[in-house]
Amino acid sequence: MTSPAKFKKDKEIIAEYDTQVKEIRAQLTEQMKCLDQQCELRVQLLQDLQDFFRKKAEIEMDYSRNLEKLAERFLAKTRSTKDQQFKKDQNVLSPVNCWNLLLNQVKRESRDHTTLSDIYLNNIIPRFVQVSEDSGRLFKKSKEVGQQLQDDLMKVLNELYSVMKTYHMYNADSISAQSKLKEAEKQEEKQIGKSVKQEDRQTPRSPDSTSNVRIEEKHVRRSSVKKIEKMKEKRQAKYTENKLKAIKARNEYLLALEATNASVFKYYIHDLSDLIDCCDLGYHASLNRALRTFLSAELNLEQSKHEGLDAIENAVENLDATSDKQRLMEMYNNVFCPPMKFEFQPHMGDMASQLCAQQPVQSELVQRCQQLQSRLSTLKIENEEVKKTMEATLQTIQDIVTIEDFDVSDCFQYSNSMESVKSTVSETFMSKPSIAKRRANQQETEQFYFTKMKEYLEGRNLITKLQAKHDLLQKTLGESQRTDCSLARRSSTIRKQDSSQAIPLVVESCIRFISRHGLQHEGIFRVSGSQVEVNDIKNAFERGEDPLAGDQNDHDMDSIAGVLKLYFRGLEHPLFPKDIFPDLMSCVSMDNLQERALHIRKVLLVLPQTTLVIMRYLFAFLSHLSQFSEENMMDPYNLAICFGPTLMSVPEGHDQVSCQAHVNELIKTIIIQHENIFPSPRELEGPVYSTGGSMEDYCESPHGETTSAEDSAQDIAVDHHTSDDECEPIEAIAKFDYIGRTARELSFKKGASLLLYHRASDDWWEGRHNGIDGLIPHQYIVVQDTLMS
Repeated sequence: MTSPAKFKKDKEIIAEYDTQVKEIRAQLTEQMKCLDQQCELRVQLLQDLQDFFRKKAEIEMDYSRNLEKLAERFLAKTRSTKDQQFKKDQNVLSPVNCWNLLLNQVKRESRDHTTLSDIYLNNIIPRFVQVSEDSGRLFKKSKEVGQQLQDDLMKVLNELYSVMKTYHMYNADSISAQSKLKEAEKQEEKQIGKSVKQEDRQTPRSPDSTSNVRIEEKHVRRSSVKKIEKMKEKRQAKYTENKLKAIKARNEYLLALEATNASVFKYYIHDLSDLIDCCDLGYHASLNRALRTFLSAELNLEQSKHEGLDAIENAVENLDATSDKQRLMEMYNNVFCPPMKFEFQPHMGDMASQLCAQQPVQSELVQRCQQLQSRLSTLKIENEEVKKTMEATLQTIQDIVTIEDFDVSDCFQYSNSMESVKSTVSETFMSKPSIAKRRANQQETEQFYFTKMKEYLEGRNLITKLQAKHDLLQKTLGESQRTDCSLARRSSTIRKQDSSQAIPLVVESCIRFISRHGLQHEGIFRVSGSQVEVNDIKNAFERGEDPLAGDQNDHDMDSIAGVLKLYFRGLEHPLFPKDIFPDLMSCVSMDNLQERALHIRKVLLVLPQTTLVIMRYLFAFLSHLSQFSEENMMDPYNLAICFGPTLMSVPEGHDQVSCQAHVNELIKTIIIQHENIFPSPRELEGPVYSTGGSMEDYCESPHGETTSAEDSAQDIAVDHHTSDDECEPIEAIAKFDYIGRTARELSFKKGASLLLYHRASDDWWEGRHNGIDGLIPHQYIVVQDTLMS
């Protein structure tokens, strides 16, 4: 390699190295700029957060003050009520309770938003200030460390440059010495070659003539060779020395190169990462704590709001017109209680205080009694029709006012487009064009309802007055009231009850009434009845009377259900004694329903037979009632929830919540598996509940027994019919339209011709219409006078 080419190559290597170092130096400068920008952005972000929460604190405080003013405005209005006792009494009503809770919720929200504003100002914002100060201080220190790292890296690069130049220099000297050595070797080879040729040329000459010449030539050649050999030795030594220096320089260069690459790698891979960590030291954790403080405040605000809203929701769920009416009448008992009866005030000298039924006024009273009876029969039918129309209209109104149009969740399904929000809000209930039409329909229906209600109340008032006159006339004239087949059966049943008392009268009578009239009553045993009526029915049973006798359905079904539950709740010795509670609870854990039923049976068989008879009767009725769950909404589980706490109280020392759930599950199992749990009539003597007590079988006894021949004869005598009337069909004409309520009842139109077989009771006939046999209501038909005489 020529010297100029070598020089050019060295310049290219150094230029390449300088370019690489410049690129690294530029990178280091940009790194610092990038970290500076990150610091500036971080400071700006923290400043924006401070400004945001400062403004939000002001908004929260303004909102809190406005809520406080709103609450105080209406609370002051409430406090200004003159009659404070009236105000205090009104608080027990469910709408007033909702109003009070709503005002309390507003005050609660006001306090919560004040607290939220205070947390923003005195907790969260100072945290951001601290984070900003800490970040700036740590960045400054981190930048100093980074600058030192960059200086050290540049120092290493400079050292590598120096070592590389030394290596190139020694290597160049080594190459030069090697060239000179090779040149000396070539000269030596030349000289040796010349000597050999000359000797070859002089070989044929005679030794005597040329000996002197050869001696001289040899001497000259030896002297020249020796010079060359000395020069070669010197150059060989120089080359060896330079070669060793080049090798050492190359080793140093390679070592420095490896160290430099390691340092560069460490800086870019580790040092920069550690430097960024130093800049971020505590920043994210501190920001996390500050924002979690915000989240905690907001979540606690939501929790507080939800607690208040849950209380309001519970109050809304408990909005009950019936209960409020009962509370109102109880609060102002002196206002709503009936006045004392008016006593007969005789004229001076008149000592008689009763109707005179002697001649000559007896015939007039008899005729008047008959007229009243006839008119009452017509009025009752007409008023019953008005009542049905009124109830149907009331149901329509209730359907209108209870429509579930309160869900506005769609309005909160926001999107990125404001137009979509507006379109969603425009579809809310109050924005619908049909609202005016719906309101008009509602008001029209309300007007019709009040018209019918007024008509019904007027008719009921007239019936009450005429009935009182009729009853007094009938009592005075000594006429005995007609007794139907069901009344005779009840008398027989009561006599049996008095003798055996297997099923308490209150239990049998309530179950019989519900079986006949309430199997499809929605919410039976779940909805509370009238406390006044519950007490009246309960007191009547305690006097030995049966207030539910007869087929009249003029009692509140929920009140009768309440009487039945009240009886079992008030038992001195409950049906399920506490001593078998642990054994029964162990049954609940069994997954197999059949095994659970068998285990319950074993536990219950230790109870007295009288208790088992009542249990069998009750749970057979509850199972029958659950079969109508689609109409009454009371499946076995719902019935268990109602009867669990009533029949089996959780003993002290047990977890009330978990044990009550197990009790409910146990009662549910007994309702479903009652046939497998309780002994059959063959195994256990006593009354058995029969579905014949329902409206589907009118002439069976309460225990499913058929009416005796003597009872049938009494029914016929009371109804004033001869045996021929019972055997020969009778023709009748329908006075009104009638729609059967059960499969046994016939439906017909006004003016239809009906065929009557015999009287089932005062109110019902067995007959035929359009080829179908069934029950026909007596008050909806007209029987020919010639056949009824």
